[in-house]
Amino acid sequence: MTGRQLPSIALLISDVDGTLVRPDKSLSNANVAAVAALREAGVAFTLVSSRPPRGMAGVLGALQVDLPYAAYNGGTVLHADGSVAVSHQIPADAAREAVEVLTAHGVDAWVFADDLWLVLKDSGRLVDKEAMTLGYGPTRVDDFTPYLDRVDKMVGASDDHALLAQLEKTLATQLADRATAVRSQPYYLDLTAPQANKGHAVVALATLIGVDMARVAVIGDADNDVPMFGQAGWAIAMGQGEAAVQARADVVTATNRDDGVALAIEQFIL
Repeated sequence: MTGRQLPSIALLISDVDGTLVRPDKSLSNANVAAVAALREAGVAFTLVSSRPPRGMAGVLGALQVDLPYAAYNGGTVLHADGSVAVSHQIPADAAREAVEVLTAHGVDAWVFADDLWLVLKDSGRLVDKEAMTLGYGPTRVDDFTPYLDRVDKMVGASDDHALLAQLEKTLATQLADRATAVRSQPYYLDLTAPQANKGHAVVALATLIGVDMARVAVIGDADNDVPMFGQAGWAIAMGQGEAAVQARADVVTATNRDDGVALAIEQFIL
């Protein structure tokens, strides 16, 4: 934890998976009520997620979010009506190399392009898990090549968490300034454009909403949330997050299983 002093918060930006929703991807009554209490207190609330925009719709609706929000780890920032404010895509050569590396190591590669979630026809069991999370299923293809010039995000999905941790380092080095590689969950390695990270996203959201960054609080659980910790006036880490993530935050709340977002809102913001 950083030891910074808590500023007066005007905007809370929350991650979704591992943070706002429980491990079974449900949204608890406690978190819904806490966000409503924020609104009543005049504190704005919005989301930044690794999910595609379509996969955020249910959570946005349940929480009555009527502000700009960000998808694809910040690769796409959208206005409240769903129109795109900012979009960053992975260069085609980097996307092609990433697919080659992932598949060579037996990791399922997923591609998000044209508002589609694309998977190869022999993709494994994590497809069903992600379909439950997003609320819609994938489009199965034989080859990603026709889409690689307009990729919003790629995911390497595997139950081999140690392998993904190694590939995170490998791809971060190999793709260098052409794409970022960071895990959003132990079993998901996300690849996005270099400009697509949650740090840039929270700055863009605060600008669109009209709040100074010093009065922005953020909350998240994973490696891909750390870039926003350094940008915000106050950073909150989830209780089940890795120690390295927690160490970058100002405070640590309870786990997502125990409604850590609601507890953080009550203790630190309201």
